Amino acid sequence: MNYKGHLATFSQNRVWRTYTGGKILDQMNGAETPEDTHFPEDWIGSTTRAINLGREDILEGLSEATIANEQVKFDQLIKQDPAYFLGKEHVEAFDLNPMLLVKYLDSSVRLHFQAHPTAEFAQQYLNSKCGKAEAYYVLEAREEIAEPYIYLGFQQPPTRTDFKNMIETQNIEAMENCFEKIKIKPGDCFYIPGGMPHAIGEGILIIEIMEPSDLAVRFEFSKSGYTMPEEARFMKKGLDFCLDVFDYQQYSVDDIRKQYQQSPDVVRQYNAQSQKVSLIDATTTPSFRVCKSTVMGTVEKAEDDFYIGIVTKGNCIITCGDETLHLSQYDKFFCPAGIDSIIIESELGTEILECYPPEVTTA
Repeated sequence: MNYKGHLATFSQNRVWRTYTGGKILDQMNGAETPEDTHFPEDWIGSTTRAINLGREDILEGLSEATIANEQVKFDQLIKQDPAYFLGKEHVEAFDLNPMLLVKYLDSSVRLHFQAHPTAEFAQQYLNSKCGKAEAYYVLEAREEIAEPYIYLGFQQPPTRTDFKNMIETQNIEAMENCFEKIKIKPGDCFYIPGGMPHAIGEGILIIEIMEPSDLAVRFEFSKSGYTMPEEARFMKKGLDFCLDVFDYQQYSVDDIRKQYQQSPDVVRQYNAQSQKVSLIDATTTPSFRVCKSTVMGTVEKAEDDFYIGIVTKGNCIITCGDETLHLSQYDKFFCPAGIDSIIIESELGTEILECYPPEVTTA
């Protein structure tokens, strides 16, 4: 089958996690009785396998795409023509790895306190090409959540010795006292570098954009009636090893907002009411890029790289050659690098979050 000249769309790809959520994801999927379970995430355009201790025999995390009215595993689709789907320069730099993992995350509880290794740490000590720098784009909070929040960076940093004691004794109150709540609202975008301790608050729906790994140091062990086995807490390493992952620097809430909350920068004006803004680029991180297009009326959109698009507001019609897609809020699609341009139409206006791979620099 020749898939050239087509966009791909993604069905839900729910993944088991140690915390609960997913009721809103159920609603998106038309479930008759939406509920929060241990499947609170939808991995979008993923070629990354989830790491869940005790579920090694279950293949989860890999996305399935619909393209030209056929369903195909996303990693297998890429293999058919890597240069077309990912771009020649990307393949030369990264082979078949999109170097990108995008998720819906729908929390019903505050997530575990955790941190992820930097790429340098992962390459040196974990035999991994990727760390897990990530970004959050906030979509909505549940009605019952009056003040949605995240924890990001230590506002009251512990000493290494005290921190180790907190973890060994699971003194959650002491851990929480290391942080201050950072209030968030829909449309906010934060960058979370490797090493920075953090936790997502309860009742929030976000888009996560990250390096394509599932590496995490979770220093809070129990959540939603489930206690992680020791092997799942510290990346199959010991606590002393993982204490080297953390950034112990003190960050005030103002510091976090100034350094890690992202401000939109207009990079393209499609027409008087339509534009593309950059939220995260190579000046923020070499790991991935994030943009957002606001479309009113009809625009022609051409990009040099592949991207995963998520309709965050409104509805639109996308035309690609002879193909027409009708997309609604929270639908998601993949635009191959080999597509010259697409036409986006929206009478009432739409917003599309665009998640791009690392920028390939050539000598």
